[in-house]
Amino acid sequence: MSVFQNWIDGFKPAVTDGEYADPSEGDIEQEGASFPLKPSHDITSEDLKGIKPTKRPMLKKELGSRHLAFIALGGGIGTGLFVGSGSKLYQGGPGSIIIDYTLMGIMILTVLFALGELATLFPTPGAFSAYSTRFIDPAAGFAIGYNYFMSWCSTLPLEFTAAAIVVRYWNHDKLDPDKEGPMPNGALVAIFWVLVILINLFGARGYAEFEFIATSCKMLVLVGFIIYAAVVDCGGTSGTNHKYLGARYWHDPGAFNNGFKGFCNVFTTAAFAFTGTEVLGLAVAESSNPRKAMPRACKLVLYRVIIFYAIALFMVTLLVPYNTPDLHGKTDNDPKSSPFVIAIKAGQVSVLPDIVNAVIMLSAISVSNSAAYAGSRMLHALADNGMAPQIFAYVDRQGRPLVATLFTLMFGALAFLIYVGDDNGGEVFSWLLGISGLAILFTWSSICISHIRFRAAWKLQGHSLSELPWLSPLGVMGSYIGLTFNILVIIAQFYNSAFPIGEGEKNGNDRGYNFFLGMISLPIIMVFFFGYKIVKKTKIIPLQEIDLVSGMREQISLEEHDQERAERQNRPFHKKVLHFFF
Repeated sequence: MSVFQNWIDGFKPAVTDGEYADPSEGDIEQEGASFPLKPSHDITSEDLKGIKPTKRPMLKKELGSRHLAFIALGGGIGTGLFVGSGSKLYQGGPGSIIIDYTLMGIMILTVLFALGELATLFPTPGAFSAYSTRFIDPAAGFAIGYNYFMSWCSTLPLEFTAAAIVVRYWNHDKLDPDKEGPMPNGALVAIFWVLVILINLFGARGYAEFEFIATSCKMLVLVGFIIYAAVVDCGGTSGTNHKYLGARYWHDPGAFNNGFKGFCNVFTTAAFAFTGTEVLGLAVAESSNPRKAMPRACKLVLYRVIIFYAIALFMVTLLVPYNTPDLHGKTDNDPKSSPFVIAIKAGQVSVLPDIVNAVIMLSAISVSNSAAYAGSRMLHALADNGMAPQIFAYVDRQGRPLVATLFTLMFGALAFLIYVGDDNGGEVFSWLLGISGLAILFTWSSICISHIRFRAAWKLQGHSLSELPWLSPLGVMGSYIGLTFNILVIIAQFYNSAFPIGEGEKNGNDRGYNFFLGMISLPIIMVFFFGYKIVKKTKIIPLQEIDLVSGMREQISLEEHDQERAERQNRPFHKKVLHFFF
């Protein structure tokens, strides 16, 4: 009975522990740091509104380096890579796939390094929304926070649907793919929904442990796929009659398709495929040691880009020509259009396509899990900062933002609307996809701008870079590069929406409808930004007034920090190399 009672008590409100001091009350000693930090001006309660640490119950810090590392490696990898890359190979060709995914990989590295520098110093709930509030304009933090929350709320039902479609087409060679299988689609969605609810009821630890398992499966399958594809390409299986393929499909039918339009189409999709990497910034607020865990996790993103995207997709292009009919599926989440499944079938090993399909389904559930986690943490942070109803700031005794989590999970019910009818379902799916479209680009842009302004304020207020616990390897220039890439992707999306591939086959109404769907995120974030700015009369925060104190949780003194750096510099060369890469 005591176990059950403890479980019930876990849902009760947490007891306030007063973990953080109010910076306005005097010198601040940051959790064991022996150096009091002072801002350049007297901090008032108005200055700190929306960004200062409060004495409210805090999220439980139970994530370790292992969890953040695996979130960095595989968090957010789902149908965008395994399935969505197929239609883009069809539209742009292998050359566009490799170039665009590599460019977007570089972009995400610049964003993550900037986020890592900020999050290591300020492991604040809400991460990039809080940074926008602190370093740019409270209206920017409000707009970024709600835009990000809405994007994950729309992603949640989409991924439930994607997982159900994978099951529906599991035996598509034996069953009519246009008909439901033995289990109705709605029942499958309900099963996945309940599963994600149960995972998130275990808090951040439940989310992270599931991501650890899912990422391990993704890594094993993708590494195995690379090895298998190399064998098939070299003629090592009967599927190719033991003939060497090499790069013949880069020559016939060719490296590019649909010219510049095809390139731009892949360019935007490649960016969206990296969605979810930034969840690291939210998870670090629940990390037990962000100073060490976050830098390591950011470095691991490099291997995610190289192995999971660049090499894996290159092997796909060696085995699958862009004119393969199956690449153009009936829906955006049609598992039959997965280039990984098509490539594996080339080797004619019967069991392998089923294994990949299982991982695609697991990946869709994994992204659903990330959507519930990221959406709930952002909503909780908005409420904690006074930008959302206070009920969403509720934290129970287990350190879970319970109300925010349950509210976010409710959006999973939208997946059932997709199956109301063929026409209505398609409309719901398209609108959800449109809402989640450009949202991530605005988030990444805000991270870069926040980092640029943070560095400028840090220097202006008399601080040196040696005081920072971790520096972005690309520096502030990396943020400028990342911001430029994000702007280019938004421009490319505008071009794709206005002048889509096959525009001559569409009438004016269809083109206008598709343009609005492709750009709907832009007016949404503008309404949030200007609406909040007008109502609250906010302004861009001058560099000299930016608060560089509140929320800082550096856990060692400057002397210890310098000693650690000196020890790293005196390490043997091979250890320096390992530290650089890991």
